[in-house]
Amino acid sequence: MSSFKGESPPSARPPRLWRYHKPSGLVVSHKDSEGRPTIFEALKDKLPRVVSVGRLDLDTEGLLLLTNDGETERLLELPATGWVRRYRVRVKGKVDKKKLDSLKDGIEVDGIRYGPIEARADSAKGANSWLTIAIREGKNREVRRVCEHLGLKVARLIRVSFGPFQLGELARGAIEEVPAKALAEQLGGNFKDSDADRRRQVQRA
Repeated sequence: MSSFKGESPPSARPPRLWRYHKPSGLVVSHKDSEGRPTIFEALKDKLPRVVSVGRLDLDTEGLLLLTNDGETERLLELPATGWVRRYRVRVKGKVDKKKLDSLKDGIEVDGIRYGPIEARADSAKGANSWLTIAIREGKNREVRRVCEHLGLKVARLIRVSFGPFQLGELARGAIEEVPAKALAEQLGGNFKDSDADRRRQVQRA
């Protein structure tokens, strides 16, 4: 989780969620020790104080969810949700369908165990291929490390969905708020309980 620096949002503030099409070349952090541009610098005039739901690395682009509510961020990241993170991946190298299919049983790379991964080859042109890869855990650089283990060099990595939330036709660098009703429907009882607790805290204050 990364956030805008500033005062903590009031507990009465209703949870909100935004879809952001993160461009390549931006760090998902408030401040980068190497002085590289960050998403929060790019968005500081467009949003209230928000936190990111997970991260995308510097060279990864695509869907990044942002919220103004820490509890909503926690709920969205819980492994128990089982939400799939789906990526489009352009790779260089020979794609072996059997190796892709074997990922459904999980794989260990450099001592790190990754859970079941769905992977398929969509198209190929010369030495380049497009894959669709779906993961549930979202460990650090998981897609890149698994591809490299298979002898494939990632040339482009785009997250196209996070659970029910889709990148769709959102333009690169654009941001769009998820309607409150849609957010409530996706989070179900967890959203309602969180909101009710927030209201009770305000009433006691």
